[in-house]
Amino acid sequence: MLGDMTIERTEPSLTANERDMLDGWLDYHRATLAWKCEGLSDDQLRERALPPSGLSLLGLVRHLAEVERGWLLRRVGGQDLPWLYCTEAHLDGDFDDVADADVAEAFATWRQQCEQARAIAAAVPSLDDTFEGRDQQLYSLRWIMSHMVEEYARHNGHADLLRERIDGATGD
Repeated sequence: MLGDMTIERTEPSLTANERDMLDGWLDYHRATLAWKCEGLSDDQLRERALPPSGLSLLGLVRHLAEVERGWLLRRVGGQDLPWLYCTEAHLDGDFDDVADADVAEAFATWRQQCEQARAIAAAVPSLDDTFEGRDQQLYSLRWIMSHMVEEYARHNGHADLLRERIDGATGD
């Protein structure tokens, strides 16, 4: 779990340059995911939405660790890394395999992937620099960062609904 960690969400600047704005929004959404999980037990983090959905807060954390790793560590950073929770045969392992998952490991891994992703993105000179995706198309860092913000924003909406179902807590 998150332990004694205090979650601080900083509102992104209203007047920052493009790079700082993207970094700010991505960090804001990373903090929002942590905030949505704050104070819950391991069992609550594993709790799934109503069928047929198998979403859980823990699954979202594991999925976003995979997303950080896939786009920023593998693609932008050029690191040859294996999947964390998925396989080619089971692409939804991050979401599906949470019943016996180690919650502390998942949060530590997600935080580590975020830290490494931040450093990798910061080292890229320009948002116009391009990187090859799994589909062999070129993606600019601008597109990747925008996609990461979108990915977190979408899943934070899921996290909000999951958290409300667990204990009634809501908030942006």
